[in-house]
Amino acid sequence: MSPFLDAKKGRSKAGYPIMRGHSQHGMGIALVTAAAVAWSTAPFFTRLVPFDSWTILFWRGLFGGSFIVAVLLATQGRTVFGDIVRMGGSGWLVASLSTLGMVAFIPALQLTSVANVAVINATGPFVAAGLAWLWLRETVRVSTVVASLMAFAGVVIIVGNAAAGSDLRGIGLACLMTLAIAGMTVAVRRYKQISMVAAAGMSNFLGSVVSVPFAKAIWETTGPDLVIFGMFGFLQVGMGLTLFVLGSRHLPSGQASLIATLETPLMPFWVWVAFQEIPSVRALVGGILVLGAVIADIVMDSRSSRSQRP
Repeated sequence: MSPFLDAKKGRSKAGYPIMRGHSQHGMGIALVTAAAVAWSTAPFFTRLVPFDSWTILFWRGLFGGSFIVAVLLATQGRTVFGDIVRMGGSGWLVASLSTLGMVAFIPALQLTSVANVAVINATGPFVAAGLAWLWLRETVRVSTVVASLMAFAGVVIIVGNAAAGSDLRGIGLACLMTLAIAGMTVAVRRYKQISMVAAAGMSNFLGSVVSVPFAKAIWETTGPDLVIFGMFGFLQVGMGLTLFVLGSRHLPSGQASLIATLETPLMPFWVWVAFQEIPSVRALVGGILVLGAVIADIVMDSRSSRSQRP
């Protein structure tokens, strides 16, 4: 089914019926899970390009935004440009929050430890659930809260042996990143009748524009470097953000953020596959906790949905 929906007619722009109820919810879980897998490849691609973070952010955003625009052109034709112009305040809100999250992430890693950033980011499900309650009056299932606590414990275990940084600016930026991504998740949920894929594309281009003044090696990239950047942008950013935007509109905000925490334990997996770096015992134990938390929440959600069916 095409993800670009015509809500007034109850059908997709490709002519297929829009999924309803449980089918939409299941598709949302699958899409957000796929987004977490795509996002988790960031360390793998970062290892392949010897450039500063802002140069990476510039090329990654440029290729990621181009991928999303190409997908829109393939599915919607030239009408996509009209959709971008007509995104409205809700679309630019999502694009701005996504850009803020991406841009805050880079200097946060530079100013404080990866451990601090990862643990703060793991609070995302709680922040998203709180914002959804304040803005949408969206209730949070007890099982999701318990699973989020379990996932948070898993992330703490994974990064627990890393050196803790104390730079308040880095911690503050990590908090800003978490708040921005949680806000984006809730905004996508709030305006789910509007296609937000164009907004996701614009956020990548905005990230590239913001990084230009700080990037040191934009014009020093070679052909092979650009190929890697292209794969980085297409797979990790473009595909990941598109899948997350499409999937999170069908899920409670807290649950979408919880499933996205699968990104953390999957990161060392790709590094292990590509560079033969064996994950630590902490990474394995923490990863099992995060994975178990997400699976448990999905199972409990499925049982609750079946019990509510007439």
